[in-house]
Formats: sequence, C-alpha cells, structure tokens
Amino acid sequence: MKKFSWVIAVLCITGCTGPGGPASTEALFRYDTLTPEKAQVIAKMPLECMLQEYPNKTDHTASGPDDAVFTPSQLHPAFYGCFDWHSSVHGHWLLVRVLNRFPDMPGKEAYIQLLQRTITASNIQAETDYFNTNILGTSFERTYGWAWLLKLDQELRMSADKDVQVLYQHLQPLTRKIVALWKEFLPKQSYPNKTGVHGNTAFALSLAIDWAAAVQDTAFEYQLKQKALFFYKDVRQVPARFEPDGSDFFSPSLYVADLMTRVLDSAAYNTWFEQFFDPEGLEQVCKAPEVSDRNDYQIVHLDGLMFSKVANMRQIIPYLANTAVRQQLYQAQQVLLDTGLKHLQESNYGGGHWLGTFAVLALSGY
Repeated sequence: MKKFSWVIAVLCITGCTGPGGPASTEALFRYDTLTPEKAQVIAKMPLECMLQEYPNKTDHTASGPDDAVFTPSQLHPAFYGCFDWHSSVHGHWLLVRVLNRFPDMPGKEAYIQLLQRTITASNIQAETDYFNTNILGTSFERTYGWAWLLKLDQELRMSADKDVQVLYQHLQPLTRKIVALWKEFLPKQSYPNKTGVHGNTAFALSLAIDWAAAVQDTAFEYQLKQKALFFYKDVRQVPARFEPDGSDFFSPSLYVADLMTRVLDSAAYNTWFEQFFDPEGLEQVCKAPEVSDRNDYQIVHLDGLMFSKVANMRQIIPYLANTAVRQQLYQAQQVLLDTGLKHLQESNYGGGHWLGTFAVLALSGY
C-alpha cells in the first residue's frame, strides 16, 4: 500500500526565548505543513467512510425492546458513518478544515455536497433529540464527542463560504445542547479522567476552551479554566514514565501540559512545567510507540498517539523558556510525525475511519 514520505518544513529561530507564547514577535517554529496535496490524500479517508454505515459501534443504551431495533443511521442520521459517532463528527471537521485552509482546492464540491447531505436541519434536530430522549442521552459521548462537536462548530463558524455558513446554522441546535450539557456537568465533575483514550479530560477541556474563546463565551471559558486549574495546577512529578498503555491515542501527561498553555501565563507555565515532568517521564513521552498490528482496532490507536503527541508538542514548545527541553520536544515531534505519516494508510478500517483527523490535527494545529 502507498506510504507517505513527506518532508516536514520547519523553521527554528534559535534566538526565540519562548515565554511570550504564540503571540511573540518571533515564531520558534513554522508548523503548518498541511499542503493541498497532503490534504487531498488524507481527506479521502473520511470521504470514503462518512456514509459507510457498517461496521458500526453505536454505543446506544436501549430503554426497552422497542428501543433496541434501530439502525445506526436511524439513531444518528447526521453522524452514523466512520464506525462511531465521534469519528463521524471529527471526520466532518477534517473536511471543513481542509476547505478553510484551501478554499480553491480542486474537488471541493464533493466535500461540500457530502457535508450538505449529512448536516441538514432535520438531521441535526434528530441528533439533538437523541440527547433529550435516550435513557443515557445526557452522558452520551461525554466529553470526547462533545469536544469534537464544538471543534466542528468552531471550524464551520470560521468559514467564509456561504454554503458552509448554512451548515453552521444547521448545527446550532446541537451545539447549544452540548454546551448546556457541559455547563451542567462541569460543576459535578469532581475528578479528571486521566486515561489515554476517549474519556481524557485534558483533551476535552482544551478543545472546549478554544471554542469558548472563539465564540466569546467568557463565562464558560472561565468555568473551564477554573476546572483545569483545580484538576492540574498542583500536580507534581506526573508518572509519565509509565506511558503508554497498549491502546492509548493520547499521552495523558502531554495533554495536561498542552491544556495548561491555555490557562497559565508564561512565567507560571514554565514553573509549573518544570515541576510537572521529571526527566525520565519527559524522555519516555518523547518516544515513538511500537505498533505491532495495525489491523487490530485497539493496537492501531498507538498510531494516533504519535499524531496527538505532535499536536501537543507543537502547542507546548513556543511557551517553554528551557532551550534544551524545547529542542528535545522539537526533535521528538519530527520523528513522531514522520513515523505516523509513513504508516498512515497501512491499517484496515480500524485505523482508516479516524486516523486522518489526527494526522491533520498534527499537521495544521488547533
């Protein structure tokens, strides 16, 4: 099968001190390496599965015998493809991200036509109703799928294309529902999820903060940041040396470090980072995981781990004052990205239905 062999174009300005963060006048690295050519190849992954109904992992909780006979597309008429709900949502995000970055890319009409087929007003109303009527609707996809839905909303909102703006308006009932559920849940969330899979709290808080900042929901943004501080500000010597677990697609420690760039000022962040990681743990998370079987739906998660680590490292590096650590992460992300792209198309549907999103996130950032 065809492999990727892309060169990562990165500019290192060695004189940059980092504490000013991404708004500094000097950029430490030029990260956006998503080209139209790469985008077209990667976008084929969600294009080929967003209308594919089976195999499917619905995660539906039936309230009775009459509630156990629905097909995936009946349960979720907008987001039934790509094996599961959240993967369908972030597959939609991938297509909109590509349209936003390359509005004149050949073949964009196919992207828009597919999005118009799924993100209809009636389909989104049905998706919204599911959160109201299912026995566990209020916790369905909490908070991983919620985070991706807000990410999709944010990307649609950014579009200047009039057809995409119609889709953004269609999505609003579901967006409002997710935000309401999250605002209700957040005060009740006593503990963070520290795993390296879907439930990871740091990942979800990161995307939610970005959304709240983009739409200027200052009250929600404050609430999210306070929860992040409550969960992670005082964590010391995180046991990153034990990562990863065998099916991780997140580094729990790196995602916390990623999240905290949104919460702490530069000086506080550097002090926190020095106490959060020990050298052994930092060295461990910089390693590329071994992926022994890319046809195994769980083991192939480790390919996604490479991409999510790249996204984390690229978010973190501009905030760091420690030159040696910046260089350590810079070198690691190059290896991780190269390895991940090399094997991107080698998995079966277990990887194909979702890995493209994580590749685009690594290549183009948040």
